Amino acid sequence: MAAMTRAIAVRSWPAPDERRRRFIPALPTLWPGLLSPLAAERPPPFPLGAPGTTRFYFARNAVFHGVRLLGLAGREVLVPAYHHGVEIAALVAAGAVPRFVRVDARMRLDLEDLVAKIGPRTGAVYVIHYAGFPQPMDDVRAVATRAGLPVIEDCALALLSAEGTRPLGSTGDLGIFCFYKALPVPNGGALVVNATGLASAPPRPVAAPLVSTLSHAAGALVANAAFRLGEAGEAIRAVVRGTYRALRGASGLKPVSTGTSTFDPGAVHLGMSGLSEAIARRVDAAAIVAARRRNYFLLLGRLRDRVPPLFAEVPAGVSPLFYPLLCDDKAAVKARLAARGIETVDFWRNGHPLCAADAFPEVAALRRRVLELPVHQDLSPEDMAFIARCVKEALT
Repeated sequence: MAAMTRAIAVRSWPAPDERRRRFIPALPTLWPGLLSPLAAERPPPFPLGAPGTTRFYFARNAVFHGVRLLGLAGREVLVPAYHHGVEIAALVAAGAVPRFVRVDARMRLDLEDLVAKIGPRTGAVYVIHYAGFPQPMDDVRAVATRAGLPVIEDCALALLSAEGTRPLGSTGDLGIFCFYKALPVPNGGALVVNATGLASAPPRPVAAPLVSTLSHAAGALVANAAFRLGEAGEAIRAVVRGTYRALRGASGLKPVSTGTSTFDPGAVHLGMSGLSEAIARRVDAAAIVAARRRNYFLLLGRLRDRVPPLFAEVPAGVSPLFYPLLCDDKAAVKARLAARGIETVDFWRNGHPLCAADAFPEVAALRRRVLELPVHQDLSPEDMAFIARCVKEALT
């Protein structure tokens, strides 16, 4: 297994010009070797091995139960105006009242606005780490401590990331995690309780639906085939996906989808699958972080003169989830990259309707302009050179 992981990290692909067509997935894919019963297990990455961790199907489930755990029903929670939307829906479903705090054009939480919005109804501070890059947790924690408030640290975009040697999600009273954005697992999120003295504990989750787990795992496997085998792999993927849609329609099965923007109260007690946990214990976390840092640097070096980067440095400990590309017409750029086989993500185009878009112009600009480029651990330096070249062409 160790040899396989090293091979994944350092393998050499043909130069981009030698490829007829290459599929570059937006998310890491599931390599068959990770499913082998002979695959070696490794020390689980934080937070899987941390005390006080409850594993859920979604990160949004962790948000919901975290709000309940802190007794925030009827209280205001100060949350960033730049958010996905589903975490806000989970807060509201749990009874909290979101109050939005400014985030600047570089995705930094405005601490002065945070302080100004603390009032008698404030029950907690909610912090989001964007794309694996940390907010200043010592400063946030100092503000919250002075006000006597707990901190909820949202690391859904920051699994395996740290401030120096301190893992993100270990500083707040609660840490929220999502696994399937950074690891090739079919589902999984976590609630980490770092605070002591809470009156209760999160409820024990119920088992993840087997059909949902297997369908997501199969999707990640065929994405891996498309990634490795080029046009032949893409043909296999198309056939499998078409067959799956037909079977799903005929059977009436409705797997619990990941990656959606809707909070489903009926799924709030679902747990992380055993398959997800097994895969997570077989990956080489250090190699993943090293590959992501390398790939981010390679894009940064090739694109920074063309488009000013949001994050011009990668501080020690940071594991970038993606490269945030600023573009004036991201729908057009996304379509041009898709034509070259490169999957991208229209990052957080819309927020929660409770947040007035015109009240936060920097956030509105980020929503219009940020396109998510992949830098994940499956990708080689040659892949990054190909992506960078295609991005430059798409921006012209």
